[in-house]
Amino acid sequence: MPLRTPHKRALVAGGTGRVGTAIAERLRAEGWSVFAAGSADGDLRTRAGAAALAVRALDELGGLDLVVHAAGDGFVPKPVDDITEEDWDAAMGVTAKGTLFLAQAAAPALRDARGVLVIVEDVASFQAWPSFAAHCAAKAAQAMLTRVLARALAPEVRVCGVAPGAVAVEPGQEARRAAETLLGRVGDPDDVAEAVLFLSAAGYVTGATLVVDGGRMLKSSGGGSP
Repeated sequence: MPLRTPHKRALVAGGTGRVGTAIAERLRAEGWSVFAAGSADGDLRTRAGAAALAVRALDELGGLDLVVHAAGDGFVPKPVDDITEEDWDAAMGVTAKGTLFLAQAAAPALRDARGVLVIVEDVASFQAWPSFAAHCAAKAAQAMLTRVLARALAPEVRVCGVAPGAVAVEPGQEARRAAETLLGRVGDPDDVAEAVLFLSAAGYVTGATLVVDGGRMLKSSGGGSP
């Protein structure tokens, strides 16, 4: 009996950003049909917006075998004493709320396909950065959702995380950031894309987060500044 050829249909939320674009391009290079969504395709801060995004992706692709949450907001340096409600909501909105709402919206299609949800987290979920308190808290919530959703959607859907280190470095900061890693180099969005591609096919992996930081967390012992 011939083997069934698996579908390769992916929604990349945040697919118009630097990391999301790299993920979408890497998947396409491997033969995936990709819907790379930006904020105009659905507001992930609301259940209705996430549902609208899932509908658009299903209309275009006919199903979902992989959903990647690569959207984010609120990465703004600010002292703890100066954080406002608006700052907190911006950090939590797309990152934490959006992860849950997108998972809810995509779950039926992913269950049908026995698919995969990959959440792009951040090493900020493991490290305490006083200048980015809201961002760290939002990413920590997102990392917990990776594990919670893995339990909630099993066994039909695998849920995995990718936690990048510095992959979008400001000009002039390359040497400083490279020195913070064990590998002696800064990362690249393609490094994150490669990790997503790996997890999309890692059939016995769920509820785990793959750290892609060049060994930064080991070198900093978990307490480095951003």
